[in-house]
Amino acid sequence: MLLHELLTPSSALYGLEGGSKKRILENAAEIISEQHPDMSVSSVFNGLHSREKLGSTGIGDGIAIPHCRLAECTEAKGYLVKLDEPIDFDAIDGKPVDLLFILIVPEDSTSEHLATLAAIAELFSQEEARNALRASQDSQSLYETLCKLSAA
Repeated sequence: MLLHELLTPSSALYGLEGGSKKRILENAAEIISEQHPDMSVSSVFNGLHSREKLGSTGIGDGIAIPHCRLAECTEAKGYLVKLDEPIDFDAIDGKPVDLLFILIVPEDSTSEHLATLAAIAELFSQEEARNALRASQDSQSLYETLCKLSAA
């Protein structure tokens, strides 16, 4: 599955506020639950937060890939987030994070989950891709930029 197939224009979140990892995950969980009422705020937050307790999903270069598997999720969902201000995410390189790709997949989607995580990490490992996403000025341009990068 290509990354842009996981997104919709409403799943590109530009300027998400928070100030801390926990608050960013709470805010994202609220938005995800609003868009997908079958997934409660608490289940989304608990899934993402529980995964973070196992080890940070901050992969370096200002990128984090919070992810989880949820029973309430019926198909993979992706959210591209550009934070209003970089935050400490306990990333492996110690740098603050300003770009996140949140991935939520059905509970039984182990192989899809791993393949998608690999594709996200591959895209975000490219400096040009990171720079292009950071240059976005709003949610629409963030979405369009990821679509172009993912389809290339």
